[in-house]
This record gives sequence, C-alpha cells and structure tokens, in this order.
Amino acid sequence: MLAIVNDAAQAYRGVIPADRWREPYMPTDELMEEIAGGVVFWVAEQEGRLLGVMGIQDKGDVALVRHAYVARTTQRMGVGTTLLHHVEGLVDKPILIGTWADASWAIEFYRRNGFAVVPNGVKDRLLRTYWSIPQRQIETSVVLADRRWMEGRRRASADR
Repeated sequence: MLAIVNDAAQAYRGVIPADRWREPYMPTDELMEEIAGGVVFWVAEQEGRLLGVMGIQDKGDVALVRHAYVARTTQRMGVGTTLLHHVEGLVDKPILIGTWADASWAIEFYRRNGFAVVPNGVKDRLLRTYWSIPQRQIETSVVLADRRWMEGRRRASADR
C-alpha cells in the first residue's frame, strides 16, 4: 500500500505547499497510525498487482474517505472510481473527503463522482472536527461532501 501511496503522491510534488511536502510522502509509521486510528483500507488489484488504495474512517456522524491513491501506471482507468463506489457502499452516513486545495485533478475526480466542495468557513470547522491535521494543512485544503451531507445541511438551514 505504501508503494502505491508514495508513487501516486508524486503528483502533489510542486503543487502542494513546499512546507507540507516530505519524502516519503507517507512513511510506514504514519500508515500504522492511520490504521490504529480506525482507517480501514481497501485495495484494487489485478492478477496480484495492487492498482490503488483507499481508506474509509468512521467518525460517528460522518465517514471520511482517507488516502485515496491509484498507481500512476493505472490512473484514468476507473480504479479510483471503483474504489470510491466500494467504500461509499460500506457506510450509511454522509461522507466527507479532504484534499489539497491546489490538487485540481483530485477535486475534479470527486466532483465527477457526486461530491461538492463545501464553503471555506464550513471547511475549516469540518477539518478541525474530524481530522487531526496542522493549521497550515487546514489553510491549504478543501473538503468535499456527498449528497447526503449537503442535503442534511440544507435541511438544517431550513429548520432554523
């Protein structure tokens, strides 16, 4: 899994803020911490070869898609979409996804799959509530939400 994450993460080099980049992008101890923190990883494979990885993390009232990466050699072949649909089917609650604000390809991928970018003020609150990331990463990230989350927000606004 680390090989997939660190290979695919090369796309972020020079795109995300330099102070947030590191090599390797995800070290082994961080992966172990994510698993210990409840991220359940799923992989796509073909003939024993890993093609992609995506995690889902239950956070009570929402679930987070975490660490979604597809090997560079198999990108744009439906692997990410297959994994996303799989993890979406595992939960019966709203799903949120955080990614880098300048990762336009990632944002567009999630938009094509029915997610919408939440407003900045809401984004900051969500990142502080559900993720454990530094302030600098909050400043340089976006959050996307699925239809269930967006509809729940609209209902809550209408009830006020």
